[in-house]
Amino acid sequence: MLLLELVLLLMMCAVGLGWLARRFKFPYPIALVVGGALLGMVPKLPQFPFDPQLILVVVLPPILYQAALLTSWSDFKSHIKPISLLAIGLVIATTLAVGAVLKLMVPSVPWAAAFVLGAIVSPPDAVAATTILSRLNIPRHLVTILEGESLVNDASGLVIYKLAIAAVLTGTFSFGDATAQFALVSAGGIVVGIALAFLFIAIHKRLGDPFIEVMTALAVPYTAYIVAESLHVSGVLAVVAAGLVRGRYSPEIVSAEMRIMARSVWNVLVFMLNSLVFILIGIQMSDIMDSLGRYVLSDLVLLGFLVSLVAIVVRFVWVFLAAYLPEWLRGARQTPATPNPNRELLIVSWCGMRGIVSLAAALALPAVMPNGDAFPARDLIIFLTFFVIATTLIGQGLSLTPLIRKLKVGCDWSMVTEQQRVRSAISAAAITAIDAHLLATKAPLEWADRLRAEITEHVALGAPQGLDSSARTELMLDLRHVAIKAERKELIRLWRENEISDEVMRHQEEILDYQEAQL
Repeated sequence: MLLLELVLLLMMCAVGLGWLARRFKFPYPIALVVGGALLGMVPKLPQFPFDPQLILVVVLPPILYQAALLTSWSDFKSHIKPISLLAIGLVIATTLAVGAVLKLMVPSVPWAAAFVLGAIVSPPDAVAATTILSRLNIPRHLVTILEGESLVNDASGLVIYKLAIAAVLTGTFSFGDATAQFALVSAGGIVVGIALAFLFIAIHKRLGDPFIEVMTALAVPYTAYIVAESLHVSGVLAVVAAGLVRGRYSPEIVSAEMRIMARSVWNVLVFMLNSLVFILIGIQMSDIMDSLGRYVLSDLVLLGFLVSLVAIVVRFVWVFLAAYLPEWLRGARQTPATPNPNRELLIVSWCGMRGIVSLAAALALPAVMPNGDAFPARDLIIFLTFFVIATTLIGQGLSLTPLIRKLKVGCDWSMVTEQQRVRSAISAAAITAIDAHLLATKAPLEWADRLRAEITEHVALGAPQGLDSSARTELMLDLRHVAIKAERKELIRLWRENEISDEVMRHQEEILDYQEAQL
């Protein structure tokens, strides 16, 4: 009964915090981290029993999988260099810098445990940043880089995290062995994810029921993660690879009804998992603070600010060095690809908010070692992780909008033009398909005049109104199906040939899904 009451408490807290975030128009992770911190101040709050080993398995696969599904593969490939520098190089640099600072400030913490903290806080979370950027109509390549970085750096950070934990548990570490293992588990995870993605694609084509399709889609990330981990390769990279591959084939194998259902299911599930983890650590924070009683509170706060500052500064240094150092080394003057390169680099540097992945990794730390001893500095690592998340989410998250407006980075209207162009193309395809169907059924061409006008004027294709039940009514319904099918086919063709972006494709696809559902 107590467990049920705690679950109900978590749900009500999540609802209230989500409403506050929507009411005051800021990213919901900020509301969650503040709410979790306030819950930690409630005296004698009942603890939520959970197995630390299950946190990563339950929380991360669906969150990473949804992000991978929505990632544009073509945009990802076109920005692979800056994404790789941020998602792999910066993660390693942050891990080393944060670990060194923790070891310097608290010498009793083993090096391996210090690097565990570095790996935990190394990957930024793009949810808060991209929410703000998309609302301000910032150039799309910035959003693409941040989303791509978030997708890959979660994987690289968690691979380093597991290697560091293994070093703590075994007491040994070899740089050469760690490098080889990093490459092996990464490549193995990618191979497993791709193989399972194609397997589920083949299964999905034979289902034909939207409810079963949604359940199957929910099983993909967990299956990829568990299979990869059982083979001792990266489960996180397996989930990411499976999501990227399946997202590429999704428009052709998924029905409109399933997509409508899946959007709601995924959004609710991801929000619930985010809320669960943030509130869960808030509930535990009172016990963690009690266990840290041997430290002076001011020293803990100072250490938290120092670790947060190092994580922020390392990102600034890395971003500008990665942008300008190659040109400086060649002795050439860089020709900026954008009108305001320094302003854009400042925005990318400031988008270093930590979030759900760091929190889940901290909660998943084992409580005891194989020999029965407590995991070294576990409570300190969890406290510092929450401190870094709170500092970056609140400090950088709330100041990002004023910073962007102050820098006056130009707006990107290319998506509006692209949407207008794709709408014209799919409308022309729909009208051609309607005329062909009328000729095939030998029906009068003027019967579809109203429908042609709706399509030409971009009016949503709703159900027929004001028509008697007759052959003409049936034909109009058939023509609407024919039109949507032709529009969808043309939309996929434009997307496959890279004439439109993934974001525009998904926007138009959603419109067609709801039009088809109305019929």
